[in-house]
Formats: sequence, structure tokens, C-alpha cells
Amino acid sequence: MSLVRADSLTKTYRAGDIEVPAIKGVDFDIEPASFVAFVGPSGSGKSTLLNMIGCLDHPTGGTLKVLDTDISTLDRRAAARFRGDNIGFVFQDFNLIPVLTVFENVEYPLRMVQEWPKDKRYAQVMRLLDAVGMADQADKRPDQLSGGQKQRVAVARALVSDPKLVLADEPTANLDHDTAYRVIELMKKMRDEFGTTFVFSTHDPKIMGEAETTFILEDGRLLPAGNKEASHV
Repeated sequence: MSLVRADSLTKTYRAGDIEVPAIKGVDFDIEPASFVAFVGPSGSGKSTLLNMIGCLDHPTGGTLKVLDTDISTLDRRAAARFRGDNIGFVFQDFNLIPVLTVFENVEYPLRMVQEWPKDKRYAQVMRLLDAVGMADQADKRPDQLSGGQKQRVAVARALVSDPKLVLADEPTANLDHDTAYRVIELMKKMRDEFGTTFVFSTHDPKIMGEAETTFILEDGRLLPAGNKEASHV
């Protein structure tokens, strides 16, 4: 079974009487435990697609299923619960909360969405911090970390609730070459260890080179894609 499946998926934004089509009838499948990249120029629709997959935005037409759930049927509360239970996010600007420690940033989804008991939260957070090599930095705040360390914390936070899917929007854009490569390798390690699917929106050739499946977007449409195993488009 596909983890994510889109059929004739469309998204149109309205500005007064003007309609702006962002996604124009795309079809794709994303398999469990895969490493997938959506690539294309700015404005091609990459972030729009990730927002829909992440239940942050609703499709205008077609169908989009994540874990066999039709996203278009979820109201705001149900979408928030579905995200908290199943989806993690990694962003290019890290989105760490500056007043919280590393531990508290990673713990935050468990407190706000899943409401885990304290001892279970502690064990899970430390397990993830250890996995990304940041356990010894647990008491530091984000302004005391390098860019690569911040992104490692962001990866741990994305994985702390054991999601089936992690969406990463330009996660290496603010990192130097060597740090970006180490973060990509970390994400692959996390995929192999936890069986998590990573879906990227990216311009980074390093991510494109590591992705098993690449979906190429141009003006809201998918072009023929390269897949190291089999074509999904």
C-alpha cells in the first residue's frame, strides 16, 4: 500500500475574482520507508504539495490520501490530530523555539499534541537526541548551537512522535556543503533505523542525488521523473 497517493490532484488559490492554479492535476505514489524529492524552480508548486501532504492546506480537486486517509475530508481539528500522530516537519530555518532548551524543543510535540506522561517523554526525547548525536547538548538553547546542530535537533523533533512520514522543506538551504551532507546522511540513517519516509522539497543537488525517487515539478505539473528503482509517474 502506498504511504501517499495523489490522483488528479489540483490546488487553486483565489485572490478576489482571480484564480491562481498552483497544482494542476498531478498523480504520484510514495512508498513506505522511502527517500523522495520534489524538485523544481521557485513557484513550481513544491511547497504547496508539501503543505497538502502535511494537512496544512486542502486540495481543490482530485484526491490525496496519506496513510489511506483522504486529507480533503479532515476538518481543522482532525487535521491537527492527524499531523500530530503521523507527520513530522523539518524546515530550512529550523523553527526551534529560542526560549526552550534543546530537550524542551524536541519534547514540545509530545506535550502539545500527544500528551505523553513525563517519564515516557523523557525516555523518548533522550533516545532521539542520542540518535542524532545531540544528547550532550540537551540543556543548551538554540542560540548556543551551530546551524548543523540546530538541524539535528529539528530532525530529532520531527521524529520524536514516531511519525510514519517526515516532510522536509529545503532542509539544507541554510547549511554549508559539508554540514548539509552530514544532515542528509543523518536523515538516511534515521530512515533506515526507524522506517520513516522522508519527502523533500528542494533545490539541493545533494538531496536529489540521494533520493530514490525524484518528482520534477514545473508550473504546477509533474514532468517525467527519475527513479533509481522504478518510475512512479
